[in-house]
Amino acid sequence: MKNIDKLVVDDFGKEWSKFDQSEVPIIELKNSFEKYFSLFPWETLPTNSEGFDLGCGSGRWAYFCAPLVGKLHCLDPSSSALNVAINKLKHYDNCIFHNVGVDEIPFNDESMDFGYSLGVLHHLPDTLKGIKKSVRKLKPGAPFLVYIYYSFDNRPKWFKAVWRVTNPFRRFISILPFPIKYIISQIIAIFVYFPLARLSRIIEIFGTNVSNIPLSFYRDKNFYSMRTDALDRFGTRLEKRFTKTQIEKMLLESGLEKIEF
Repeated sequence: MKNIDKLVVDDFGKEWSKFDQSEVPIIELKNSFEKYFSLFPWETLPTNSEGFDLGCGSGRWAYFCAPLVGKLHCLDPSSSALNVAINKLKHYDNCIFHNVGVDEIPFNDESMDFGYSLGVLHHLPDTLKGIKKSVRKLKPGAPFLVYIYYSFDNRPKWFKAVWRVTNPFRRFISILPFPIKYIISQIIAIFVYFPLARLSRIIEIFGTNVSNIPLSFYRDKNFYSMRTDALDRFGTRLEKRFTKTQIEKMLLESGLEKIEF
């Protein structure tokens, strides 16, 4: 059985076609890239390094990674999403595109100098199997950067309670026809994401730590990003969350070492 949910792939293809990230200020995307890749050991990569972006989506991270490496393979099981990435990265001649899922990564084992997969592996039926498949393609000692949804184990109990209240709504909305869940997600972005994000921004100005305020992450983000992520959050029917301990265990079991969070 393939480690893929075709309905999830289809939804993401529609999402990236709707939100190709063209309206996000380049400085905002660059800041997000630098935060996600703050742990990535660029200095250890060999000259003309070759690596992969697993689940490249719109190509928003590949856009910043491509100039820093020799060759970048962009993989995505959605042909619609991949077309968005191809258009975004058309000025780079070192990007190679593959319309494949994690079970079909077209490289030899131990052949890649680096890899990364941001916001993808928790949408697989078997996340551990997906990590193992990815790591198998890396050379010994090569870095692999992943972003996996966490289960709020470092958050207050009330924060977790808020998530538990909203999750049944996500489960219901995510199975609706795309046009309907798109409209609902945009309403959520307007009346939930935007007010809480801007409230966090105001509170922070007065020197208060806002990290535990729901959606404070978006306090310095463009409204377009909130609209995108509202659809991502409430429109995705398969979502898994893991504790820090569970994530570390999966990474170790996949053969990775020197793990940093």
